[in-house]
This record gives sequence, C-alpha cells and structure tokens, in this order.
Amino acid sequence: MAFTLPELPYAPTALEPHMSANTFSFHHAKHHNAYVVNLNNLLAGKPLAEADLETVIKEAAKDPAMAGVFNNAAQVWNHTFFWNSMKPGGGGKPTGAIAAKIDADLGGYDAFVEQFKAAATTQFGSGWAWLVLENGKLKVTKTGNADLPLVHGQTALLTVDVWEHAYYLDYQNRRPDFVQAYLDHLVNWDFANANLASA
Repeated sequence: MAFTLPELPYAPTALEPHMSANTFSFHHAKHHNAYVVNLNNLLAGKPLAEADLETVIKEAAKDPAMAGVFNNAAQVWNHTFFWNSMKPGGGGKPTGAIAAKIDADLGGYDAFVEQFKAAATTQFGSGWAWLVLENGKLKVTKTGNADLPLVHGQTALLTVDVWEHAYYLDYQNRRPDFVQAYLDHLVNWDFANANLASA
C-alpha cells in the first residue's frame, strides 16, 4: 500500500499569524510530501511496502541498514502528529484529564511549560519536543532528527517540531518565540486528551 500525504486538519491560513500559510506551503506541501515520496520509493517491491506506518517504523528501527526507511517513515508520522497537535484558537492552559495529569505528574501547568520550553529550545540542531506517557506517568522529552517516542516505549501526547523549516519563515532564528507562540496560541489540548484516553 502506497503512503499518501495526509490533508492538513485545518486550512493553511487557519493558524495565522502564529504560523503562516507560506510556512505550510513549504513545510506540509514540500517537506512532509518529500518524506512520503521517499518512503514509497524506498519500500517499493519490499515486504514492508504492505505494512502500516507504525510497523514500518518499528521494524526499520531495529536494522541500521534501514536508516533511510526509518528516517522517512518516522518523519511522515511525526509531521502528521504535529499538525494534529495544533488547532486554530488553541494554546493556553489545558482542561480535562490531561490538566489533572499534568498537575499530578509534572507539578502543574507552569512547571510543564518550563520543562517543555527547555526541551524545545535546548534540542541541538533538528528535532522535536514531546509530551509523552511513559509507564503511566507524563514526561517531557526531546528527540533528535526523526527519532520519536514510539520506538522508546512511550506514547506521544503532543509534539512541537523544532527543525528550522518549521519556524524559520515566520520567526527566523527565534526558536524560543516560536515555542512560546505554540504554547500560547496553537496547542491542541483536545488532541492530547484523546491520546491520553486511548493510551
């Protein structure tokens, strides 16, 4: 089964002014799409070509010779998850089960914000900051390049992309400002609650 580029869950203009349609024209239509195209080319005629995306990621992670497959498959997954981690009119304090869990496991929303900002801004080079569930507890973590919680026994609840192409057109080198805008205006806590409920 050939993988396809998922549609954005909102219009490309829906997150403005915090993330521009211009950024989406490159980040979704070009970067994300390139990972999809590369993955299909790498898997053509191979047994994993018929597997679902998570199976491809897990199998490729076990074999250093499949680094190219892993990188492209993981980036397809990561980007799709990132788009859903945001919504128009998002951001601010969470509600529901995720809010209670943040209070219980991370010391409250303000403590979460500080941990998440630190993870996102101190990730050297390209990568991701995550809110994950690990052994029943919330944890803030970061990964480099295409790496993701799925291969570390963790369940991803939210992510922010800190590859430069995620923010450079809108924020230039001001990654901390991008991360702050993500937290204040973009985070989709409904998505995090749904991921927590299904974990």
